[in-house]
Amino acid sequence: MGFLRQLAEYFYLKKRDPNAPHTQWMKYMHGINRISIFMFLVAIIVIIVRLLFFRHH
Repeated sequence: MGFLRQLAEYFYLKKRDPNAPHTQWMKYMHGINRISIFMFLVAIIVIIVRLLFFRHH
C-alpha cells in the first residue's frame, strides 16, 4: 500500500507523514515525480482517446 499512499500524497489527496524528512532535495524529487506521473496519465488518456475515436474500420 506504500505506492498508493505516496501517490495520494503527491497529488495532495492525503496528508504527508509529519515524521518524513523535509529536505530541499526531497521537495525537488517529489515535484519531478508529480510532473512525470501527470505526463504519464495524460499520455494514457491520449492513447485511449485515439483508440476509441480515431479507429479505422
